[in-house]
Amino acid sequence: MTVTIRPAERSDLPLLVQWNAAMAWETEQKALDLAVLERGVKAVFDEPRRGFYLVADHDGVPAGCLLVTYEWSDWRAGDFWWIQSVYVVAEARRAGVFRSLYAHVEQRARDVGAVGLRLYVETENERAQRTYAGLGMDRCHYFMYETEFAASS
Repeated sequence: MTVTIRPAERSDLPLLVQWNAAMAWETEQKALDLAVLERGVKAVFDEPRRGFYLVADHDGVPAGCLLVTYEWSDWRAGDFWWIQSVYVVAEARRAGVFRSLYAHVEQRARDVGAVGLRLYVETENERAQRTYAGLGMDRCHYFMYETEFAASS
């Protein structure tokens, strides 16, 4: 079984929307507005400063994805790369798909001089937490706070 990583293309848009919606439901039981989600995914392709998607193909079939976005760190004078919107189809889980995506992102980030990788995970998602720790990521000491604004049309 082979996992290959490639930059997402606009033709992957339906899959990326579908997988983002599935991930939101599986992790938070949150039903996303698909029209808003599609606009959000398209915006990454329209404005590369927002980040980029990667797709993992497992034996030639799309099996997972993630989004990388950037956070400037004035303390370190460089970008942290945030791993977001991770999804692996059920039949390809535990087959090295996320591990391959992560290794690709890590190497790419190192190659361009990023200062580190970050991601957030649901507090109850212990399986994902074990996966991230197994890849060498450390749990940091920050809590995350937010204020959400109503979506604009």
